[in-house]
Amino acid sequence: MSRDKPETSAADFFPKRKSLKAFRDAAADCKGCDLWERGTQTVFGEGARHAQILFVGEQPGNEEDLSGKPFVGPAGRLLDDALVAAGIDRAHTYVTNVVKHFKWEPRGKRRIHKKPNTREIAACRPWLEAEFSLVKPKVIVCLGATAAQALLGPQFKVTKQRGKFIKSTLAPHLIATVHPSSILRAPDDETRQDEKRKFIDDLKKVAHVLSKS
Repeated sequence: MSRDKPETSAADFFPKRKSLKAFRDAAADCKGCDLWERGTQTVFGEGARHAQILFVGEQPGNEEDLSGKPFVGPAGRLLDDALVAAGIDRAHTYVTNVVKHFKWEPRGKRRIHKKPNTREIAACRPWLEAEFSLVKPKVIVCLGATAAQALLGPQFKVTKQRGKFIKSTLAPHLIATVHPSSILRAPDDETRQDEKRKFIDDLKKVAHVLSKS
């Protein structure tokens, strides 16, 4: 068996009933990879049942892990601000992550984000596909390289292809942009504000394509 192919996956924990609540409840007991051992809890997607826009990030962060809700930490608050600026109501969107548990390593008293590997991403993929099939969004927005490469292949480069709509069988429209956490890591305020403006511009393209459909 390939090193990156999971022996178990989220599919082994699927519920019989096909609804977001049933999948969210089932995901709480997921042991499809080893990340459940360190994560406080599963952080499933959240949002409008028939959202037109579905955002996909990499994984929950520290605040998300503790609260059980996606995109409620610093990156989530930046996303909220950018959505307002782009004219998108977050209440009408659905937000989730490629991986549903927080992968971290200790650094003093802090828990520092660690990138999930391909096996962990593959093991968690069935949850994401279930969310796609149940929500049926018109636009999927990949936030960051991990999400984009999980859906579009390892050769995809967000730095080169961000803000462009890509043909996909997953949704009528798919686009990739940076993860809001990368904006927070900008070296100075001027760069941070410039990156935020570019991020908002990408989100405005999403709002525009929906206004035409």
